[in-house]
Amino acid sequence: MSVDISSTERKARLFRSLSTESVLVLPNAWDAASAAVIAAAGATAIATTSGGVSWSLGHGDGQRLSRDEMVAAARRIVNTVDLPVTVDVEGGYGPAPADVAATVRAVIEAGAVGVNLEDSTAPGGPLFDIAGQSARLRAAREAAAAAGLPDLFVNARTDVFLFAIGQAEARLDDVLARTAAYAEAGADGIFVPGLLDLDVLKTLCAESPLPVNAMAGAGGPSVTELAQAGVRRISLGTGLAQAAYTATRRAAAELFGPGTFTTLDDSLDFGELNALFRH
Repeated sequence: MSVDISSTERKARLFRSLSTESVLVLPNAWDAASAAVIAAAGATAIATTSGGVSWSLGHGDGQRLSRDEMVAAARRIVNTVDLPVTVDVEGGYGPAPADVAATVRAVIEAGAVGVNLEDSTAPGGPLFDIAGQSARLRAAREAAAAAGLPDLFVNARTDVFLFAIGQAEARLDDVLARTAAYAEAGADGIFVPGLLDLDVLKTLCAESPLPVNAMAGAGGPSVTELAQAGVRRISLGTGLAQAAYTATRRAAAELFGPGTFTTLDDSLDFGELNALFRH
């Protein structure tokens, strides 16, 4: 099904305003139902999680999805919610700039208005060098313009901290060097998963030419603390998917153990959940 590009353009402009005018909080969805629930809870935009999408489709996380699988999941989410949707496209589903461009075209065709593109060549590294990743980001920017969506939000993810690349004392400088180059290549934001040290985040946010996205989680700084450090975008990665699967395991264990159902107390009502879907 072809997506109305004018509607996508409006959502892209809205997403840009949300990304620049305030702190954007993005709980990550992994399928149409989770996106609908997140939207009903008050979200202003939806982000996907590659890990959650991968698990729901029978894959482990870590660039094991195909481009077609990712795009199909994104399209189902776009068709279910009226909010802007940004998609975790992992490493772009191929190493070359042309692979990234193909992924961006497919994402836009599905109706999404943003992408996360990481600089890992594989889970755990190594990373693309700065010039190589910059070329891939330029390809994303050029593909979006050619597809009629120049406002596509390109969130450049760097895994320097997530995978502990290089010496600890050199990681911030590495991220800042990458951020400067990625900004020059056309990125709109920098995403640094694995970095939750508030002092380091304050320095990064102060020196970065791009707004900083942090990945929050249990036991880490709150939204307020991250915002005070200068973070402009806060996401949860696989956190919500993990919580949902944990609730499933607890309910199943109770069923197979004492044979009771207290874990199901306070669940979403069937009718309430069913009403979230238009078709």
